[in-house]
Amino acid sequence: MKNVYFLSDAHLGSWAIPHRRMHERRIVNFLDSIKDKAEAIYILGDLFDFWHEYKYVVPKGYTRLLGKISELTDNGVEVHFFTGNHDLWVHNYFEEECGMIVHRDIACVTEICGRLFYLAHGDGIGTSDRKFMMLRRVFHNSLCQRLFASVHPRWGMWFGLKWAEHSRRKHEVEGGEPPFFGEDKEELVVFAKKYLITHPNINYFIFGHRHIELDLHLQRESRLFILGDWIDKFTYAVFDGEHIFMENFIEGETNP
Repeated sequence: MKNVYFLSDAHLGSWAIPHRRMHERRIVNFLDSIKDKAEAIYILGDLFDFWHEYKYVVPKGYTRLLGKISELTDNGVEVHFFTGNHDLWVHNYFEEECGMIVHRDIACVTEICGRLFYLAHGDGIGTSDRKFMMLRRVFHNSLCQRLFASVHPRWGMWFGLKWAEHSRRKHEVEGGEPPFFGEDKEELVVFAKKYLITHPNINYFIFGHRHIELDLHLQRESRLFILGDWIDKFTYAVFDGEHIFMENFIEGETNP
């Protein structure tokens, strides 16, 4: 079989990231470099720093990325898109115009070449942060979504991008993404270990959201990956049907 790729957290369009066009081109170049090797690509959320899809309007930009994804799907590559906490306001544009398979549930369990994968962006899984969970419920509430959609896109998109920029700037001031907390304190790891008690057949847990690189053996036949990001690390996971491993994309690389 061809390879299956997993990546997340590009946060394209972020006002807090300089050289936004170059940022987009890097991930487009990566997708172009794997187009003949890929059977499927799983994008596990936060591809965009803010995405709100109105009924007749979609956000400005991203033409290179969406064109490349459309090329991939036209050529038979499955591209799966998981909504993250920054780009959950997705309706049918990606499916109808770009051929993507959109996953809106908090997680997906799927079998790939005889191995069982637990795939999710990671927000809302195992967290004890009540403020975050309350905000997540508001964002996912259908009434709140309809009310926000009634705001003119000029102001709706500005507000969303400004909120996301403020969040990232504050995060940077506080020292950036905290490092790995350890197996007993890292929420996604704690969740996966508990999940394995009742679902021992899961071979691979793969998450985004945390912006750290992690490849951790949970049991003899079970591993957990956190995919890093496409802001500083440019990391992704590859499954070749037998083995899975993490890689970093280097511009100009020929065999990712």
